[in-house]
Amino acid sequence: MALMMVKFDLKKRVKLAQTVWFMYWFAVMASVLLFSMGLFFKIELRKRSELMDNNESHFLPNLLILMGLIACALNGVGGKICYDSLDPNKFAKWKPMLKTFLVFCVGFNALLLVTALLCFLMRIPLQFTLAEGLKNGMRYYKDTDTPGRCYMKRTLDLMQMEFRCCGNDNYRDWFEIQWVSNRYLDFTAKEVKDRIGSNVDGQYLMDGVPFSCCNPGSPRPCIQIQMTNNSAHYSYDHYTEELNIWRRGCRDALLSYYGGMMNTIGALVVLITMLEVAVTIGLQYIDSSLSTLVNPEDPESESEGWVLEKTVKETFTDIMAKMKSLTKGGKVEESGEAAVETVS
Repeated sequence: MALMMVKFDLKKRVKLAQTVWFMYWFAVMASVLLFSMGLFFKIELRKRSELMDNNESHFLPNLLILMGLIACALNGVGGKICYDSLDPNKFAKWKPMLKTFLVFCVGFNALLLVTALLCFLMRIPLQFTLAEGLKNGMRYYKDTDTPGRCYMKRTLDLMQMEFRCCGNDNYRDWFEIQWVSNRYLDFTAKEVKDRIGSNVDGQYLMDGVPFSCCNPGSPRPCIQIQMTNNSAHYSYDHYTEELNIWRRGCRDALLSYYGGMMNTIGALVVLITMLEVAVTIGLQYIDSSLSTLVNPEDPESESEGWVLEKTVKETFTDIMAKMKSLTKGGKVEESGEAAVETVS
C-alpha cells in the first residue's frame, strides 16, 4: 500500500502545482539567504584570520556557500518543473529525469541536515583554533618591525577594544610573554637588566598589559603597569579593581561571538531543510498524481498521489535487495573475468 496516498482531480492538481511552485521560489530566496550568511561568516572569519591557528575554520562557511548555490539551482529547476506540470506536453520532457531529480533532492536534504549539525558542533574545534591562534598572536605583538607580523599589534589592540576582552584566557596571559619590543627598551637600565636576567628565556616580562585592555568605564585613570604592586599606586588594590581592565579573555569573547553566529545559521539551515523536504514531497505528489491518471488522454480525470509507492518497510527491503543484487552481480563479473584470464 502506498504511503500517505491522496486522491486528486484536476482542480486539486492545479492547486498543488501552484502551491509547490510558490514554495519553490520562496525556497530560492531562502537559498540566497543561506549563501549570504555563509559569505558573511567567511568575511568575519577572514577579518581575524591572523588570530586563527589554521584554515580549517573556513570549512563551514565554504560549505554553506556551496550548499546555498546548489539549493538555488535545485529550487529553480524544481520551480520550473512545477510550472510545466500544468502543461502535459511541457511536463513530458521532464518525466524521464524526474525520478533521478527527486533522489538527488532527498540526498541534498540529508546533506543540509548534516550542515545544520556541523553549525552546532564546529564550536568545539573553533575553540582550539582560537586558543592557539591568540597565543601565537600575543607572542608576535611586539614584532612591529618584522615583515608579516607588523600589523599584529594593531589587530590585537582593535580586537581587545571591540570585544572588551584582554589576553587569551584572561589578562594575566600578558604577564607571561614579552609584549614590549626591544626597540623601546633601554638595556643599560638596571631594571631592564634585572627583568631579563631573572627570566630563563631572556625575555622582558612585567605585570602589565597593553592599553587596549583598559576599561573606559573605570572611574580612575587606567593602571596597566605594575598591576599587582599595590604600593606603586595610591589607594589601589588589584584584587578589588574590577573596572580597571577587561577581565574577560578574548578566546571566550570571540567564541561567544562566532558561536552565536553559527547557532543562528544552524537554526536557519534547519528551517531551510524543512522547507526543502516539503517541496520535495510536493513534487513527488505532482509526479505520482500525473503518472496515475485514470485516463491519460483526459487531463480532467482523477488520479492518486503518494509520498512512497510502498510502505517504508517495503521500500527499505526493496532497496536492500537491489544493493545485494548489484553486489552479487559485481562478484560474478569479477569471477568471470578471473576465469577468462586463467584459461588464456
